[in-house]
Amino acid sequence: MPGVSGRVLVVDDNKVIRQLIRVNLELEGFEVVTAADGAECLDVVHQVCPDVVTLDVAMPRLDGLRTAARLRADPRTRGLPLAIISACTEFEVEAGLEVGVDAFLAKPFDPSELISLVQQLAERGRDDASLESALGPPLTPTAVPPLGALDPLGAPGEAERAGRGVGG
Repeated sequence: MPGVSGRVLVVDDNKVIRQLIRVNLELEGFEVVTAADGAECLDVVHQVCPDVVTLDVAMPRLDGLRTAARLRADPRTRGLPLAIISACTEFEVEAGLEVGVDAFLAKPFDPSELISLVQQLAERGRDDASLESALGPPLTPTAVPPLGALDPLGAPGEAERAGRGVGG
């Protein structure tokens, strides 16, 4: 059995489909965790820390497109590769692209296409993560102290010079 290729969170309300996806990915060395709908996906995604999430579109409680939108809105999962595996209409594909879904696979799918898609997304996710760690955290504006506060000679700061500071 090949080495573990990554962790995949498979989200589908159909147990047979979840098992079919699980078996195919596990044979390729992926670790697979499943969820029955979008709400369960959002409950477990932070504990599971998957490399890729696959989503069905039509699910109870929270469908795949709204789940994808919520994953994209959360800074912790914003960059997580997302694939829709569903019998997609053109509208669903367009809506998926709008919320930031990375890839689509139509049901019924060829297992080799599933494996190839998930491998590509997992590799891309790792590349993005290694690029982020190489670049360091994103730059954020920081508060800069007034010039007087940086004076190594202990000269009064701007507030003190303006008469609002010591004994002001």
